[in-house]
Amino acid sequence: MARNGWQCRKHWLWSGFLLLLNLMIHVEYLVSAQECVWYGECQLVNGTEKHYNCNYTGPPKPLPHDGYDLMQELCPGYMYDNVSVCCDVQQLKTLKSSLQLPLQFLSRCPSCFYNLMNLFCELTCSPHQSQFMNATKFNPPYIDPETNETKTSITEAAYYIGQHFADAMYNACKDVEAPSSNEKALDILCGKDAKECNATNWIQYMFNTANTQTPFNIISIFSDYPQSGKIPMNNATKGCNESVDDSSGPCSCQDCSLVCGPKPEPPPPPKPWVIFGLDAMAVIMWLSYMGFLIVFLGAFLGIWCCRKKKLVSEYAPINSNLAYTFDSTVEGKPSSCESFGEHFENILRILFTKWGSVCVRYPYVIIFFTILFIAVCCSGLTFMKVTTDPVQLWSAPTSQARKEKEYFDSHFGPFFRTEQLIITAPNSNWTTYLPYNPGPPVPFGPPLSKDILDQVLDLQDAIEQIQAHYNNETVTLKDICLAPLAPYNNNCTILSVLNYFQNSHSVLNHTVQDDFWVYADYHSHFLYCVRAPASLNDTTKLHDPCLGTFGGPVFPWLVLGGYDADNYNNATALVITYPVNNYYNDTKKLNRVLAWEKEFIEFVKSYNNTNLSISFSAERSIEDEINRESNGDIKTVVISYAVMFVYITLALGHIQSCSRILVDSKVSLGIAGILIVLCSVACSLGIFSYAGISLTLIVIEVIPFLVLAVGVDNIFIIVQSYQRDERRQGEEPHQQVGRILGDVAPSILLSAFSETVAFFLGALSPMPAVRTFSIFAGMAVFIDFLFQVTCFISLLGLDLKRQESNRIDILCCIKQSTEEQKNTDGCLFKFFKYIYAPFVLKNWVRPIVISVFVGILSFSIAVLNKVEIGLDQKLSMPDDSYVVDYFEALGKYLHTGPPVYFVVEEGLDYTTLEGQNMICGGVGCNNNSVVQQIYTAALIPNYTRIGYSPSSWIDDYFDWVKPQSTCCRVYNTTGQFCNASVVDPRCERCRPLSPEGKKRPLGHEFMKFLPMFLSDNPNPKCGKGGHAAYSSAVNLVSNDTSVGATYFMTYHTILQTSTDYITAMRNARNLAANITKSLRVVENGYRVFPYSVFYVFYEQYLTIIHDTIFHLGLSLVAIFVVTAVLLGFEFWSAVMVCITIAMIVVNMFGVMWLWSVSLNAVSLVNLVMCCGISVEFCSHVVRAFSVSTKPTKAERAEEALAHMGSSVFSGITLTKFGGIIVLAFSKSQIFQIFYFRMYVGIVVLGAIHGLVFLPVLLSYLGPSVNKAKALSAMERHTGSDREGLLHF
Repeated sequence: MARNGWQCRKHWLWSGFLLLLNLMIHVEYLVSAQECVWYGECQLVNGTEKHYNCNYTGPPKPLPHDGYDLMQELCPGYMYDNVSVCCDVQQLKTLKSSLQLPLQFLSRCPSCFYNLMNLFCELTCSPHQSQFMNATKFNPPYIDPETNETKTSITEAAYYIGQHFADAMYNACKDVEAPSSNEKALDILCGKDAKECNATNWIQYMFNTANTQTPFNIISIFSDYPQSGKIPMNNATKGCNESVDDSSGPCSCQDCSLVCGPKPEPPPPPKPWVIFGLDAMAVIMWLSYMGFLIVFLGAFLGIWCCRKKKLVSEYAPINSNLAYTFDSTVEGKPSSCESFGEHFENILRILFTKWGSVCVRYPYVIIFFTILFIAVCCSGLTFMKVTTDPVQLWSAPTSQARKEKEYFDSHFGPFFRTEQLIITAPNSNWTTYLPYNPGPPVPFGPPLSKDILDQVLDLQDAIEQIQAHYNNETVTLKDICLAPLAPYNNNCTILSVLNYFQNSHSVLNHTVQDDFWVYADYHSHFLYCVRAPASLNDTTKLHDPCLGTFGGPVFPWLVLGGYDADNYNNATALVITYPVNNYYNDTKKLNRVLAWEKEFIEFVKSYNNTNLSISFSAERSIEDEINRESNGDIKTVVISYAVMFVYITLALGHIQSCSRILVDSKVSLGIAGILIVLCSVACSLGIFSYAGISLTLIVIEVIPFLVLAVGVDNIFIIVQSYQRDERRQGEEPHQQVGRILGDVAPSILLSAFSETVAFFLGALSPMPAVRTFSIFAGMAVFIDFLFQVTCFISLLGLDLKRQESNRIDILCCIKQSTEEQKNTDGCLFKFFKYIYAPFVLKNWVRPIVISVFVGILSFSIAVLNKVEIGLDQKLSMPDDSYVVDYFEALGKYLHTGPPVYFVVEEGLDYTTLEGQNMICGGVGCNNNSVVQQIYTAALIPNYTRIGYSPSSWIDDYFDWVKPQSTCCRVYNTTGQFCNASVVDPRCERCRPLSPEGKKRPLGHEFMKFLPMFLSDNPNPKCGKGGHAAYSSAVNLVSNDTSVGATYFMTYHTILQTSTDYITAMRNARNLAANITKSLRVVENGYRVFPYSVFYVFYEQYLTIIHDTIFHLGLSLVAIFVVTAVLLGFEFWSAVMVCITIAMIVVNMFGVMWLWSVSLNAVSLVNLVMCCGISVEFCSHVVRAFSVSTKPTKAERAEEALAHMGSSVFSGITLTKFGGIIVLAFSKSQIFQIFYFRMYVGIVVLGAIHGLVFLPVLLSYLGPSVNKAKALSAMERHTGSDREGLLHF
């Protein structure tokens, strides 16, 4: 401790000594004679318009009065006594001119600019120059022709600068932003990347002739102690968190990290829900399943043992009739509900019986009116419109994203169309650049070799020359491209690394060299431009501009790909983007653009250069490829339906012997049934086409599959019910068909009406694709039902007459002499009745069935929350599409995501200080302003998905309008705007150089100069002109007297997966909502919202889970209500149906997880369809169970399965499998994944649940026999050949 205390005292003694020495030196400095190093300007620097300073070692000279204003503006600290300084008026003018660029970028932080001016004022004019400066090199003396005096030009000087001052100045300036380029200002002013910039190399760069602003080299020597007899300039500085004077405040948080405090930390990611270190859902469902097995199997074994002991001897077999005697009686009076249900069903039976008889007796009348109805409906197809616009397909007109898109388009114009190429050089190698200035070798990626850049420039030029033709007009890129400076500059916006070289081979080949060294070439120009893309002079010996020919900066993260961190020289891909004007409301102009895009696609497809690998896309590419995919899949769909058609026509026939094969076959009836199904689809399309409702590809591709499943099932039930039936004594054919229809039609009505209501309720969906599918599907299913109980019954009657008269199928004129037909049970029916149904309903099989299905359900629930949400863009394209390569290149090479605009709606008053502070990001602005909050979000890009600080028009406007700047000038005669590049004595500052004039413009003054700013083109003397960067960002209203809506643009981070896009949109909206809340502007009727071009497509995924639950739940409710009513108010039977359908749907999620099918609008449509098809699998079996009068539940379930199972199996399962298998061979990935995989799941799950699980469930928990129905059935069938179950 003693030793440490001595060391501490020693340190303070030494510090005190140094402080005393420093004070003595400063006293000596103050009392010493004032002496200059230079005064005035001398000879011109060779090859420039700049002058050397004149050598002068005398005392300071009084400044002429005409220089007082300049001195007050630039170096007010010298305005005392007679203003004796070491510079004349011309030197002050030169100083002001050379400081214009730093002024425009650093003056937004007053303390930073104050320190910088201190540095230059001391250098240029200080009366104590000789204390910290000396001239080190001179030109030979010469005689000035104007003054006839002998003068000597200083060609180099040494400037001793305090290290403390240098560090303080750098610390005050290092965070200052350049709002228009989303970069640090020192990227432009330091000569190298801001991350590599420090106090010494920044000052050295500013005093080096390489920056093109300094006429001669000034050697900077940094020290806090005297050196070589010189006392370093170590004036007091201001920190960025300090005010320069009473009229200004500290720098903003955006420009000064000290004001912000610590960097925001993103919230920790949500911890996964685990139990015992395992997924919680899996653990819970596993434990639940184990608990269920223990309880269920325990109860089963207990009941089995109890009944065995109680009812039979140990060695006797168990008699199920004894075991379930409580179900064996129909004694007692039926309840009022049972009676009402029986009366309701009896009414349906009577109506359909009479109607069936009428259809068979008058077939031609029914068929005529059916054809007439079809003709009228199908006439509507002439008005059919197919929607392929992704915006209309996936985004509801009333959705938030759609409204925001329309707001953006109406105020700022529609987002431009994008044509983009991603180019790699597979045959090129890495190269190494050795800079002339000392430094390590710099590697350059393969596409950045000069030879490749020349070839890419040739390609770029060739694309500019592409010509298209529309209505006898020639269309070129210049006719449609985005040209932000038109009409002053008609160059197209081409976001390409070659725009750093002005899209010119001569600039690309520009080199400064001698016999020994290459001082500057395209390497050095590239390295400068990626740091300062808005620069108009690269400050190397080339002095070429970086600003694009279209007048705007080309940011490196937009034109380069495959680099690491910010090392753009390591790029492995070049990105060329052509923004093209979009015309939503001008069909002619839009068609011109589409014509050019078509030629662009054909040109790039046919372009052949083995040195370049090109992935590309045009705005129309996705829509074109979807259309091509749809046309290409027509063959697949046709084959799929053909397979189903062939099966249906063959399976409907009931061949009893080889001799009757041509008579008993029902090919014509099968074809007629299929045509009826297709006509119902066409009628649905026609009806809604009359109403002006557009079709979608989902409707065209899915609904025929759905209606075919429903319709074919009903056809099989009707035909097979007749084939199994025996005509009663004295019964006419039309009476037999009517009786059969009376028996089966209520079941068909139950399924069809349940599906229709469920689908129509789906029209409540805000998602256009789901809503359109639902209404078309609901109408098609309903019309199909009508046709089947009318036209098909008439056709069946005609076919029966043909068959009974032994006429050959199809060739009805030919009569065959064969033995009399007799209806018998088919092979499939016999299999179900005598083998399958008894096996499934065995006492030992049923518990296994329940256990297995509950296990499957438990697994599906466990993975329910793991199904991925979204739609990978690549899946919407055919396998062989060039767009797939483009999407892969996007994910592999690009580093920046889509632009995002934070829009401030109209209503904010920008002319008030309060309104400005709510928006801007500079001095005096609120810490929770719009710009500041977006900037803060950009500090944690991995969480917020905001990649960069926003470009801020209002902050650049404040810099532009400052009186210290040469940007804002007007003619003193007319008051019109005078560009900074204009040399005219009539041009004067917009605002006076006074304390009041230096403040922000307010009121009328704000609006007076804003239009000038928005029309000013950037130039070397003023890089802040807002025409290129902000002309579309500000919506001027009321004849340019007020500001309407405005936006602040930035970029998302790179987004590759659907999850990335969804997260980016959600976080951007949360940020905008927080901004709106903090500004307290909601009560004023306006808000802040984010807009990006992809939001309208991905908004659906923010609510997809809610929408899925809503639609599936609504479908189940509809099915429950309809089933309960049409089953004669048997609510428990309706519960059985809904439980089974719910299990099918939940298990579909399990299939989706196993088979990598994501949840999106396409899969949601399929899930809604799954509910509809599941009704077919379940309702017929449940109704057969409900009307069965067998004594026990097990026997009732067995007979229901035996009679309905074969029809359901042959009508849906087998029919669909043939068609589904064909879909697996489709080139379309959407068909392979969302149709083949999901359809297989729907059919398999529907079949095993409807034909395995449901009968077993009914045997345990099915409703008891309806006494009223049982008594009615007994009365109805007394004396008939078959009694018991209604025959279907």
